[in-house]
Amino acid sequence: MITVENLAVEFSGTTLFSDVSFVINPNDKIALMGKNGAGKSTMMKIIAGEQKANRGAVRVPGDAVIAYLPQHLLTEDNCTVFEEAAKAFKQVFEMKAQMEELNHALETRTDYESDEYMAIIEKVTEIGEKFYTLEDVNYDAEVEKALKGLGFKPEDFHRQTSEFSGGWRMRIELAKILLQKPDLILLDEPTNHIDIESVIWLEDFLLNKANAVMVISHDRAFIDNITNRTIEVTMGRIYDYKANYSHYLVLREERRSHQIKAFNEQQRFIADNMQFIERFRGTFSKTNQVTSRERMLEKLEKIEIDEIDTSALKLRFPPAPRSGDYPVSVKDVSKSYGDLVVFKDANMSISRGEKVTFVGRNGEGKSTMIKAILGEIDVTGTCELGHNVKVGYFAQNQAALLDPTLTIFQTVDEVAQGEVRTQIKSILGGFMFHGEDIDKKVSMLSGGEKTRLAMVKLLLEPVNLLILDEPTNHLDLKSKDVLKEALMNFDGTLILVSHDRDFLQGLSEKVFEFKEKRVIEHFETIDAFLERNRIDRIADLQLNK
Repeated sequence: MITVENLAVEFSGTTLFSDVSFVINPNDKIALMGKNGAGKSTMMKIIAGEQKANRGAVRVPGDAVIAYLPQHLLTEDNCTVFEEAAKAFKQVFEMKAQMEELNHALETRTDYESDEYMAIIEKVTEIGEKFYTLEDVNYDAEVEKALKGLGFKPEDFHRQTSEFSGGWRMRIELAKILLQKPDLILLDEPTNHIDIESVIWLEDFLLNKANAVMVISHDRAFIDNITNRTIEVTMGRIYDYKANYSHYLVLREERRSHQIKAFNEQQRFIADNMQFIERFRGTFSKTNQVTSRERMLEKLEKIEIDEIDTSALKLRFPPAPRSGDYPVSVKDVSKSYGDLVVFKDANMSISRGEKVTFVGRNGEGKSTMIKAILGEIDVTGTCELGHNVKVGYFAQNQAALLDPTLTIFQTVDEVAQGEVRTQIKSILGGFMFHGEDIDKKVSMLSGGEKTRLAMVKLLLEPVNLLILDEPTNHLDLKSKDVLKEALMNFDGTLILVSHDRDFLQGLSEKVFEFKEKRVIEHFETIDAFLERNRIDRIADLQLNK
């Protein structure tokens, strides 16, 4: 059992949260929720031991292991998959090396009576008590077993981690977590940059293999599927619900209704007493009553209504100029990098106004096909854009492409032309950049803020072909809902790549599946495709355990 006691964090005189206390029990699956900036990631880092609180403490049993998967992966690019996974046993290997070094010193030194020699003996005794109590484990075999269970093939073990896509790098990090057998797993936005199959695997792992889990995520389906408890961080305090996310939303609304009722009653009570005080102030016979009521109001603990994240992404795409009948035509297209075939003989025809989704595992060629359509890479076969096609493209790394030295206003002003330049502040306000915010440097923005700013740039000119590659990464739940509604109302042609099942539902009427070097066209909605494949995919993942 891990205990969080009276945590408080303050930045520049502003209190992020204070007097936060709760207990994490074995097998708790906790969703840590709250609006952007409420302090969720900060709290998780404190529990992980990555950051210090101003006050309070996290009590962890001496033998407990906490594993932390941050929002930005720590996987290095200077080692192989096997070497990276083996870092799970880093402390064991360091202890072994230290024992060998100390024993060698004892064997070679002859100053048996010296203080230095006695210090080495004490160190050997201290480390030996820990080292020799460790279970006798074949660590190489354990690493191999974990990697195979996560879908890696033996030939992958000695490839550089830099060769793998985000989803597979996530699995390397999860292999390290699995090998540590932690008592608590902390995950900050674990579904960003991983494909649907990886998300399904992660759900299965957390439900059936993990002990306690705490997760921050904007993937509604993911957190609903894995959690049984929700801790909300709001207005500097927490609320703890024994419920998953959807049920928590209902309970939170009930809580606010009670707060509003109590707040209104208190306001009437205050108004009545203030009226009495004003009426009889200076009346000698009522002096004691007036003084008593004034003191009572001074000591009255004011009821607060929990904030609602009313900031809304007021997103409206401009009317799409009319394009030709077929904005995108792909005929017998193949792409290889050396001996690696990404896809071959791919064909697709996308009609004007059609909304389609690209699905498939990371590394199967979805983003490569988008680059081929845009003419950014050379392929065999033909990729053609139709008559009068005006493309709006949001790449996976679009936010990272922003100039960190510019302010928010300068970033938009740089691309704005004509009359729209007079509306920049209004446009930025619609994307939750208000007042002095627009003078912030891009380098100071969070991932979600950069994503919103990149989306502003995309919307400045009318387009009729919108290509979005993982647009929801780092967007909060409210922003994703508003973006989804805008896309549903977009009257142009849409190509969408996303791993977010909840976001995808209802958005497209055709699916192109990238699988085993082929591109397969499915004439069905994304909802029907996901439902039809769900059981097969889970069964396939079970086989790879």
